[in-house]
Amino acid sequence: MDLGIRGRRALVTAASKGLGRGCAEALAEAGVALVINARGVEALEATAAAIRERHGVPVTCVAADITDPGGRARVLAAAGEVDILVTNAGGPPPGLWSDWSREDFIRALDANMLTPIALMQACLPGMMARGWGRVVNITSQSVKAPIPSLGLSNAARAGLTGFVAGTARQVAGKGVTINNLLPGIHATDRADSLDRGVAEAQGISLEEARARRAATIPAGRYGTAEEFGAACAFLCSVHAGFIVGQNILLDGGATNSTL
Repeated sequence: MDLGIRGRRALVTAASKGLGRGCAEALAEAGVALVINARGVEALEATAAAIRERHGVPVTCVAADITDPGGRARVLAAAGEVDILVTNAGGPPPGLWSDWSREDFIRALDANMLTPIALMQACLPGMMARGWGRVVNITSQSVKAPIPSLGLSNAARAGLTGFVAGTARQVAGKGVTINNLLPGIHATDRADSLDRGVAEAQGISLEEARARRAATIPAGRYGTAEEFGAACAFLCSVHAGFIVGQNILLDGGATNSTL
C-alpha cells in the first residue's frame, strides 16, 4: 500500500533503537525524510547511516536529552517544519508505590507526559497552518490496564492520554490527527531490563523469565519493532485521516478487555 507520505518530513524521538527505530525505519521506507533524536551519539549516528543506506532518504540526527529544555530546543531547531511527529521516551523504572518520592514522579512526568506535550505544542501550530499533520505518541498498554510495578509510568502516561483526548478533537478540523500507540511487551532493551529484574527477583534464568512472560500473551510471543513501526507508519499515512484521538493496543492480545 502506498501510504501517500513520500516527501514528508518527520521528527522521531528516542529513535536510535527499539520501537522508536522501528517507527523511523517504517517512515523512511514510505519515503519520509527524517530527523531522529536520542541521547547516545554513537548509536544514533549508526542508525541514521543504516536508514540512509537502506531507504535512500535524508536523515538528520540530533543527539540530545529530549526531556531537557535546551536539548529539546536544539532538536526542534534542527527539525524545522515537520509534518509528522512521533514522540517516544523510555519508561521509568519499576518499583513499589511506597518507595517513590516526589522527585521520582517529577522525572516520570517530565519524560512521559510533559516532554511529549511540549513537542506537540511546538509542532502543532505549523501543521495546522499547513492543513496537514500527524502525531503519534508511543505510550503503553498500562494506560488501558495499569501494571502494579510500573506506577510511575501508569501515572505519567495516563496524564498524556488525557491531554491527547482533548487536544486531538481541537486540531482534527485542520487536517491534523493525534493518536497514541500502546505497546505491550516487544523484543527491545526495555523488555530485557524488565525481564532481568524478574529473573533476579525470582532466582530464575533470563530465558525462563522471557518464556514465562511470553506464555501470558495470547499471541505466544513478544512483538517486534518492525510490526510496531508499520502500525505507526499507517497512522501517519493519508489513509488514517479519520482516526482521531485513539489509543491503539499492540500487545498480542495481552490486555483482556472487550473495549
